[in-house]
Amino acid sequence: MSPLKSDEYPAIFNDYIETVTGDVYDDLNDQLTTFPEFIASIPEDLGSYKYAEDKWSIKEVLNHIIDAERIMTYRALRFGRNDMTALASFEQDEFVANGRHNERKMEDLAQEFYHLRKANLYLFNSFDETELARKGMASDRLISVRAFLYIIAGHLNHHVLILKSRYLKDQNINNDLA
Repeated sequence: MSPLKSDEYPAIFNDYIETVTGDVYDDLNDQLTTFPEFIASIPEDLGSYKYAEDKWSIKEVLNHIIDAERIMTYRALRFGRNDMTALASFEQDEFVANGRHNERKMEDLAQEFYHLRKANLYLFNSFDETELARKGMASDRLISVRAFLYIIAGHLNHHVLILKSRYLKDQNINNDLA
C-alpha cells in the first residue's frame, strides 16, 4: 500500500495516525490478538471502574472502541465502493450513554472485538490502491479509505494508552499487552 498523505485526512486525526509507526496492516493484524488478550487481562470486577466521576468506565471505553471501529469501517466501505454520499457524524457520548455497556462481560467484549476485526480485515484486504485512495465526506471532513485504516488502528492504540495510564496504572495488570 502506498504511504498515507496528509491531504487524505483532517488534522484532527493526527494523534491517532501518529501511533501507527509501521505497516498499518501489521498493526491491524497484531491488534486482532493483542487487544483481546489485553481485555482478558483486566479482571471482570474492574470493568465498571472509572478513574474520575465524569469519565467512562473501562467497559464503556472498550465498547466505544468497538462502536467507533464499526462506524469507521462502514464509512470506508461506502467510500471504497465509490458511494460519495456525505456521511453524518456520530455522537460518541450518546452511544456510550445508551449502550448498557457495564452490563456486558469482559470476555464477550474481547470476543466481539475479535470477530469484528477479523471480518473487517477481510474487507480491508479486499481494497485495491484505487479503492484505498478514494475520498469522501464524513462528519463534514474529506477523508480517504486508506486513512480510515490508520484511524481505526490508531484509535485503538490511543485508548489502550489511556486505559493503561489512567485506569490500570495502579492495578496489577500486564501492561505489556496491546
